[in-house]
Amino acid sequence: GSRGTGKTSIAKIFARAINCPNTKDGIPCGTCDVCKNLEKNNMDILEIDAASNNGVDEIRDLREKVKYPPVVGRYKVYIIDEVHMLSPSAFNALLKTLEEPPKYVVFILATTEVHKLPATILSRCMRFDFSLLSNEDLSGLAKKVLTNEGITYEDKAIELIVRSAEGSVRDMLSLADMCISFSGEKLTYKNVLDVLGTTERETLAGIAENVLNKNMGEVLASLDCALASGKRPIVLAKDLIGYFRDLLVILTIPEKSRELVVVQDDIFEKMKSQATDKNFNLIVEAIKDLSEVEQNLRYSSNPRIVLETALIKVVN
Repeated sequence: GSRGTGKTSIAKIFARAINCPNTKDGIPCGTCDVCKNLEKNNMDILEIDAASNNGVDEIRDLREKVKYPPVVGRYKVYIIDEVHMLSPSAFNALLKTLEEPPKYVVFILATTEVHKLPATILSRCMRFDFSLLSNEDLSGLAKKVLTNEGITYEDKAIELIVRSAEGSVRDMLSLADMCISFSGEKLTYKNVLDVLGTTERETLAGIAENVLNKNMGEVLASLDCALASGKRPIVLAKDLIGYFRDLLVILTIPEKSRELVVVQDDIFEKMKSQATDKNFNLIVEAIKDLSEVEQNLRYSSNPRIVLETALIKVVN
């Protein structure tokens, strides 16, 4: 699964669950001696980072240690994170152990790039795919966490954090934590904007309106206003791509658009008025052209001109 979807967290919970003698519906009790010992002493739950331990020698060492039974629980659990980083020789060394592990050993392999795993490894595993969360689910989780922590928030601030997290729970929590450190006990829309450096939806709506009306002078003027407020061209380009993508969603799947596009009601109504059939080609062209220049903006000595040229091209 993608980053920040809880692969390693679930692996640790699973490792405790199969060792706890008092599980209820598969959930560890957390109070028995085994659960408490696993918290203090993780000799039976070993997490290995394959990115920094990817050689055949590390896997040979693992194979030697596999022979020893668990100390506290019923199972010895090896969690190999980013397993796709193992070298071909390391995979070969691991293969036999995976195929015939001791009855008290469980391997959990976590990866963001499953296509890089050899077929011989995959064929010996049970596979579970972790997906990114919807904006609605992320928003609900963010509000629940902030409420539990006694932090007040503005709905617009949550919307902005969720949009920036792009479906990742870990990214959402990290961004929220960073914004709270900056703004204190109240999470405001303005503070989140300042921390993340993103562009207000009202500004994006104004630029998009001028693009769709093919008003070149106003496009450059609204762009100048956004950049003058301190927004970086590459961030503005990314925000515009996301805005035009949301217009495409509203236009092509209207019945689900309110669920998929996380914005305030007044902005959503504005976006609905922009997402018309006559604007379809312009919206697609804007996404295409801005996506093409996004990479160039990273290395350009004058990214502003690159962004302006891309929008002029769309208008023309």
